[in-house]
Amino acid sequence: MYKFKLSVLEKVGFGSGDMAVNVVISSMMLIITFFYTDIFGIKASDLAMLFIVVRLIDAVTDPIMGMITDKVNTRWGRYRPYMLFLSIPFGISVFLTFSTPDLDYNGKLAYAYATYIFVTVMFTAVTIPYISLISVLTDDPKEKLSANGYRLFFAKIAAFLVTIIVPLLSERWGSESIQLGYQYAMGLMALMGTLLFLFCYFTTKERIDYVIESKPFTQQLKSLISNDQWVILCMVCITGTVGYTVRGSVAAYYAKYYLGGDAGTISAFLATGVVAAILAMVASTWITKYYCKVKLFRYSQIAVMILSAILYFSVGPSDFALAFILYFLLSFIVDLHAPIFWSAIAEAVDYGEFKLGQRVSGLSFGGISFCQKFGMGIAGAIVGWLLTFFDYAPNQAQSSFTLTGIALMLTLIPGIFHLIMGLLMFRYKVTDSYYNDMIHQGVVSKEMSDGIDNGHDKAPLSVPVK
Repeated sequence: MYKFKLSVLEKVGFGSGDMAVNVVISSMMLIITFFYTDIFGIKASDLAMLFIVVRLIDAVTDPIMGMITDKVNTRWGRYRPYMLFLSIPFGISVFLTFSTPDLDYNGKLAYAYATYIFVTVMFTAVTIPYISLISVLTDDPKEKLSANGYRLFFAKIAAFLVTIIVPLLSERWGSESIQLGYQYAMGLMALMGTLLFLFCYFTTKERIDYVIESKPFTQQLKSLISNDQWVILCMVCITGTVGYTVRGSVAAYYAKYYLGGDAGTISAFLATGVVAAILAMVASTWITKYYCKVKLFRYSQIAVMILSAILYFSVGPSDFALAFILYFLLSFIVDLHAPIFWSAIAEAVDYGEFKLGQRVSGLSFGGISFCQKFGMGIAGAIVGWLLTFFDYAPNQAQSSFTLTGIALMLTLIPGIFHLIMGLLMFRYKVTDSYYNDMIHQGVVSKEMSDGIDNGHDKAPLSVPVK
């Protein structure tokens, strides 16, 4: 039934694209807040507004980029050219974001706004085409799931490198200036991201040419909102990203202040979470061969809330080893859902075409990208507000009230968002069997519409062509 299989090299190449993307994602989720407060020198209360403003810009740029990918098809492909031509500007934007100019506070704040907006726009310009790419590489849902397993594995490798290399190299290269240390370390990460995008471009091939109807934005948006399964994924994306980002953003604070560690401790603690996430990618791909992927998604996120409560109530400032063990387990369970979620987006696009008779692809992926960044913005604002509420002051001993707040931000607060995420998935119904039946009905409808009136009023699923 399915025509296109992917080689291991192409899966690796596809995964390298997300490794490049996660140079930014990991930085934004794990170190950007810590960098801005403890290295750059921005007040936590000002960060909340910065993150909100940038997300308002995303509300415009994300759907625009989604529509561009729908309308523009080139001799290099529909999605791959952006990785070729924007890889260098992408790397430059990352480097500038983690550079600290010698300015007064207002000048630094203006620079932070300008560079954060720049890196976010570049992130949008390459990420939306990238996450759309899987829909044209293969028509096989198992191959999509496998490719997304590779993708997320390499994404976590990028996160691992960011969490290990950046704190350690910034300390080594920044013996005279920690600001320069972060600039050089993230400059190395930016170069890596540029090269990885180029590798992704040269090792992947667009095989499926979907006929995308030219519809006004409002009509596409109406069709998209009518796709109930896509809407559920949007809500899942927002709540999950908020929980993940709040936890990731405060992990460095937890290691430094709650556990009383140094740069090595911060690096080790962040790396513990990333190693667990890498193993979760492998485990999720294996488990879903034998167990329903939707059930795994639901119950893993409910389990996150339980583990979060255990971590909060059982770990004190002196429980160093227990903190690492429980954080490892928590990070492992959290990321079991990731390959399932990203493969579900393409399936939700097919579901929308099957149910509604109109394929909305670019805007679908653009909308998910916006939801992810919207969740990151909400999380960034929450972290800024909570750090202010709990009287956080950078680079000094914290009060017991502040330490309690940091512990809550690592455990129970994000755990609530993951619980909501798991409960939302009880309304998601596109399992493997449902999808296979849907594809079969779509193919049958296409065959019959070519010569026999079958009485159906739904348009068939698009048929992939070479």
